[in-house]
Amino acid sequence: MDKLEEIIRKYALINATQHGGQAQPGAVIGMIMSKHPEYRQNAGEVSKTAAQIVQTVNQMSVQDQNQELEDRGGYQEKKKQEKVKGLADLPHTDEGVVLRFAPNPSGPLHIGHARAALSNDEYRKRYEGKLILRVEDTDPRRVDPDAYQMIPEDLKWMGVTWDEEIIQSDRMEIYYQLAEELIKQGGAYMCTCPGDVFKELKDSSQPCPHRDATVEENLALWEKMPQSSEGEMVLRVKTDIKHKNPAIRDWVAMRVVEETHPRVGDKYRVYPMMNFSVAADDHLMGVTHVLRGKDHLANSEKQEYFYHHMDWDVPEFIHYGRLKMEDIPLSTSKARQGIEDGVYSGWDDPRLGTIRAIARRGIQAEAIRQLMTEIGVKMADTAVSWKKIYGLNRTFLEEKANRYFMVAHAQLVEIEGVPESLRGTVERPLHPDHLERGMRALNFDGRVYLDSEDIPTKPGEVLRLMDAVNITFQDGQAQYHSEGLDEAREAKARIVQWVPATNAVETEMVMPDATIVSGYAEESISLVEADDVVQLERIGFARLDQKEDDQLRFYYAHK
Repeated sequence: MDKLEEIIRKYALINATQHGGQAQPGAVIGMIMSKHPEYRQNAGEVSKTAAQIVQTVNQMSVQDQNQELEDRGGYQEKKKQEKVKGLADLPHTDEGVVLRFAPNPSGPLHIGHARAALSNDEYRKRYEGKLILRVEDTDPRRVDPDAYQMIPEDLKWMGVTWDEEIIQSDRMEIYYQLAEELIKQGGAYMCTCPGDVFKELKDSSQPCPHRDATVEENLALWEKMPQSSEGEMVLRVKTDIKHKNPAIRDWVAMRVVEETHPRVGDKYRVYPMMNFSVAADDHLMGVTHVLRGKDHLANSEKQEYFYHHMDWDVPEFIHYGRLKMEDIPLSTSKARQGIEDGVYSGWDDPRLGTIRAIARRGIQAEAIRQLMTEIGVKMADTAVSWKKIYGLNRTFLEEKANRYFMVAHAQLVEIEGVPESLRGTVERPLHPDHLERGMRALNFDGRVYLDSEDIPTKPGEVLRLMDAVNITFQDGQAQYHSEGLDEAREAKARIVQWVPATNAVETEMVMPDATIVSGYAEESISLVEADDVVQLERIGFARLDQKEDDQLRFYYAHK
């Protein structure tokens, strides 16, 4: 093997391992021209040689590709990258690590929540620490009763392990005690200013007239608060009234909400604001490190005032940038509205970015974990697309998913002239790299279903039925052409999947845009169990959602 062939083979192996075992000639050539400009003048030779070597490499098993690449030292660049990616070490971990994942129960978790959940889970493992699941439901207007069950389900699917589960609406009396203590410390006061009046004072850095009330006066109003109407009075935490950020000036800690709580009913009318209950629980639960988005920078500063008033240690606040999910709708309120309006079928509609929608499509939890671990908790914003998720998911499914034939837009084709000797059973492996899994048997008798889009429109064009025969179409009638693969290559035939008409299984596939594609699949696919992910050859990966009345329904994942 000459030097050029050595170089091409190495880059073909690198590209193959990055794309589920299938190198792309164009990408390989691009890598060579970029890294070895001396070959640009021989582009024709490079292109021809690359095509041959890529074909050879693509016939190897993924395991063999990885082994040869490792032998050639091809992972050096990848290892360099890994040093700068992923979860950085936490600061100040000598005295142990206690973390929390604290979702609002307004609906199920979506892929944006996965960053916090999985980052916390990874740090829990790394430092052998403790992770608390804390459901923050102190705003009765933002509680979906089903979320109390959906959130743990979503976390379990992601493989997140937590050591303790807390629901904040169980802790209302604790918040009341702390609010009273904060008043006694002189760190909070009761305010009866109308909202617009206080805003005007705050925006001009002027103190509220109630700010200097005595502890006794504040406690008296605090006692009356449960009988007051919504908006009549609030409890405020004293901060810096001249703070450069008006939002931080004397923020609201407690307010009246005249709404029945879906979980605790009408037992309470006074509810803590997020910054109060979060800071209180982080202290009482011994949380040492708080992972949160940089949109919470102001909240972290607000909470520090509470900590200082109470003479508590401030935990390590670690902020990370926004996760921009390209073409993935994440708004829980918009998704809920869409469900109520009948636009979406439910929280697991394939068009949504919820964890349950992603899982239903056959996206693997390991792929989401790897994605979030790679992104880490850095301050820079990060954009993520379906394409990125599919690429990671493919690496997990290539080894796992067995192969089957399915045809969409099915058209029954009766092939004339098939020799009797070629009629019979065609065997294909369930997985080309794992022959120990067994074979699939397809009964070929000349009557098959083909995808109507695969049927040639040019007279005399040859079509190769995988592992079966070559056919042509004359005046719409399929004719036997030849048997072998060599004849197919000589005729430059397209190679397509097919399904025996006998015992074909009726199949539906829900696509990412929620449209439904109908077709037929081979008989052996009926052995697949619900929740299994398969690779439908030339179509892509799909998860079996349900088996009903001899019909299978899949959810399509991706190519």
